[in-house]
Amino acid sequence: MNKTLFKIHRLLAFLVCVPLLLISLSGSVLVFKHEIDALLMPERVRVDFHGQQRLPFDVLLAAFNQRYPEYEVTGWQLFADPGRADLVYVMAHGGSDWSSLFVDQYSASMLSAPTPPKYYFSDLVREFHYTFLVGDTGLLLCAIVAVLLCLQAIVGLILHRKFWKVLFTFRYRARPIIYLGDGHKLLGAIAAPVLLVLGFTGAYWNISQLSYSLGKPVVTPYIVGERLYHSAISIDALLGESRQRLPGFTPSFISLPSKPGYGISIFGEVAGQNPLFSEFANLLRYDAQNGVFVGMRDMAEAATAEQIKNSFRRLHFGDFAGNWSRVIWVVLGFSPILLIAMGVAMWRLRRPQRLRQAGKSTKRRCNK
Repeated sequence: MNKTLFKIHRLLAFLVCVPLLLISLSGSVLVFKHEIDALLMPERVRVDFHGQQRLPFDVLLAAFNQRYPEYEVTGWQLFADPGRADLVYVMAHGGSDWSSLFVDQYSASMLSAPTPPKYYFSDLVREFHYTFLVGDTGLLLCAIVAVLLCLQAIVGLILHRKFWKVLFTFRYRARPIIYLGDGHKLLGAIAAPVLLVLGFTGAYWNISQLSYSLGKPVVTPYIVGERLYHSAISIDALLGESRQRLPGFTPSFISLPSKPGYGISIFGEVAGQNPLFSEFANLLRYDAQNGVFVGMRDMAEAATAEQIKNSFRRLHFGDFAGNWSRVIWVVLGFSPILLIAMGVAMWRLRRPQRLRQAGKSTKRRCNK
């Protein structure tokens, strides 16, 4: 059985090695996406918050509308980090594509002009991470790689299920291949649970997005031409009302209508809830014409399946326990690169031995 599993393990590694290297490297980079943005373009993504109070949302929205009257705001993302600039999603009049820009929430300054998706380096890396920049074909390929990663992790755990026997041992004067083998088993066994989580959640998202992309009907895109919510509605009033309806609620994203019939939605997290719930887990909906409350989703009251699905975001990004979990996710998410390198090194070290054995077998057959 072990020989068969080993052959499967080696075959899976051969099939996924190149795309998995690319996905692992880009994924490890994305765990610290904002920190990379802060290094590359601090003037856009970082703001001075010392001794300042965040401006009311209505003031920020009015400042944007005055600066860019030819655009409509469709989404406004707020972050827990007070030094991180707000990210605003917009659509231009006469178009159907979205853009984004950064806004200083303390001064209402526009820190960038509206830019299309994949404009910045980290956004390009994110798109590459799950599509290889080839659209639906890339979604499918990355989904297949994610499924094979799960199988590889499971097979590796079965093969090296007794790794703990060498966990605290060191074989002195052993051959290099022994060191490589022990390191491969140990690293693989430690990383396997995290790789299973990363592979499963990544496959789920890609398959879901691919199914939606292939199944959605072909319709004429809506061309933005006017504001789709009543200008008299105070978003600040809705935010205050949302905190009353859901005690401990902290907003993280405000969705404004991008098509006729859409409402105003406020996403956020609630203090004391499961730390695996995403920052968008809870939702309150309001009518876009009169601001009347329509409904809400309290993730603490949601079905178990919905809670599990919602936890995928934090489990995949590894930010459920702050920087500690993010660092662990980067290291273990990078582990496939090390495991593949160890596997290739072991294969090369074993190759002369296999050639000698093959030569002996040939001689025996010739002597007969």
